[in-house]
Amino acid sequence: METAEFVWAVPPDHPALAGHFPARPIVPGVVLLDHALLFAAQMRGEVPSGGWQVAQAKFFVPVVPLQVLRFALQTTSRGAIAFSVRCEGIEVAAGSLLPPTQPPVP
Repeated sequence: METAEFVWAVPPDHPALAGHFPARPIVPGVVLLDHALLFAAQMRGEVPSGGWQVAQAKFFVPVVPLQVLRFALQTTSRGAIAFSVRCEGIEVAAGSLLPPTQPPVP
């Protein structure tokens, strides 16, 4: 099984933070999923494209601007990619992704 790790520091000016929430911004779960999908495509040596599916996702702890996140990805025996997102040793999110079944059209 293939594994990979990626690090992403949440920029304080990320556009998703503007309305989520004004007094105490937190990173929306969809932004974490977007980065997990981006890193999964990179792990496979692909250019990020459509067709990926989120098989499962759980969010455990809110993520705030400037936090450094560590994404650990691992392919499973069934071809899915399991991911875990940690910050300072605490798991903040986890789930699994299904890659596209059809190759991307050039």
